[in-house]
Amino acid sequence: MAVQDGGWGERWEDGRSRIGRVLTSFGRGLADLILPPMAHDSHEATAAAGLTANAWSRVIFLEDPVCDGCGAAFEYDGGDFASDRCAACVAQPYAFARARAACIYDTASRGLILKFKHGDQQQFATLFARWLGRAAAPLVEDCDAIVPVPLHPSRLLARRFNQAAEIARPMARAAKRDYLPAALVRARATATQGGRSLRGRKLNVKSAFAVSESGARQVRGRRILLVDDVLTTGATGEACAKALLDAGARAVDLAVIARVRTARELPR
Repeated sequence: MAVQDGGWGERWEDGRSRIGRVLTSFGRGLADLILPPMAHDSHEATAAAGLTANAWSRVIFLEDPVCDGCGAAFEYDGGDFASDRCAACVAQPYAFARARAACIYDTASRGLILKFKHGDQQQFATLFARWLGRAAAPLVEDCDAIVPVPLHPSRLLARRFNQAAEIARPMARAAKRDYLPAALVRARATATQGGRSLRGRKLNVKSAFAVSESGARQVRGRRILLVDDVLTTGATGEACAKALLDAGARAVDLAVIARVRTARELPR
């Protein structure tokens, strides 16, 4: 039985939390005076941990209006603003209900993502989580739980961390949503998607994902936000979404750091 204390216990915990935040902020500020934070993309000192002004200015962030189905930017001279979906998504929707990307995948963003993904520079995780939390805010608000796209154990062993999980975790914590890192598993090892056609990508990930026994209980009847690093043709996101929907998820949305500008220009 809970001890009734007139709310003093809760206020005490709130006070401790505030003091902790103040001390943490003071300690970080003192450390920054002695050792200024370094930019993620260079050895330059910055006012706060992040990108240099040059790197930041070259990233093309995706702002509304974007297609609700795939996250692609509408062209102002040709977009049909009577619909929230691009023509490709209206004609043949993805298995995931909605998608958002923080930025365009191009020369500027690719270098940052590859440093994070293959260069073991995990300091990018919190930065990308903030980008994605902003870009996918409506999806985060509507979801019940957040699930990262999984790596096969063999690839996880080689890379030592799952880049999607490192982004999804702080997103879930900030949004106070359930984080389900083990709900979705990669049932078989797949070759890299790089250089493959749309058909090749879809065949490569066919039946590659499954929902674990415990994951089925966690996703049933719930709206899931799936997190990955890059959206190219949507084949990986679609395969994961189908597995989650087959396990009873009510709906699945997709959030990625970056999307290829021409992801839906290939024939499906």
